[in-house]
Amino acid sequence: MPLPQALRRATPDGLRNDRRLRAIALGLGLIPPRTMSSPGEMELLSRLAAGASRVVELGVYEGSSAVVLCRVLGPDAQLHLVDPFLAGGWALRDGWGATPAATKLAVWRASRQGGPDVHWHVARSQDVGRVWHGGPVDLLFIDGDHSYDGCRADWNAWHEHVSDHGAVVFHDARDGASGGGGVPGPTRVVDETFRTADAGATGWAIEHEIDSMVAVRRAG
Repeated sequence: MPLPQALRRATPDGLRNDRRLRAIALGLGLIPPRTMSSPGEMELLSRLAAGASRVVELGVYEGSSAVVLCRVLGPDAQLHLVDPFLAGGWALRDGWGATPAATKLAVWRASRQGGPDVHWHVARSQDVGRVWHGGPVDLLFIDGDHSYDGCRADWNAWHEHVSDHGAVVFHDARDGASGGGGVPGPTRVVDETFRTADAGATGWAIEHEIDSMVAVRRAG
């Protein structure tokens, strides 16, 4: 049973953010995965995933969005989770990190009763994308390396694997937008690829935007 929220909030930051202690608590189910998205973003991700046969998430961390996807996807669906589980990175605060075993346990608990077939890829997302033979992807969630080069490499390595009429979701990609948020790297990728007059992503269009999230759809 998870620890009461009041107790979790009262825990000193140094203890609450300790990677080893978090891994133990997360693995045992005493704490939920640390969420990196707003409720509105999770609602949009859930809506886009509903009915999908194959979903790929790049950047898993402690598994909060993967848990949400497990609740939406049925037993006939596949959920591919890709993360090298390196400490730090553009998307995390200094000292933050996740442990693969603990994250896998958190996701397993969410998927074990009627959830999707979960496939783990503990590797760099671009490397997995370049050799992908897992079939067409109905929903791709890009939430890994938040540098410009990293996000651009994820798009380049993965977008051709997206099915006709499939969707790609970028997280933290509305830096500076009214009511938005995010960081410069993913924002620049989205702006250059989908918002400019000479955007290079022919056949794609922005479909939804909320908070820091941008969803684009392939015309097919």
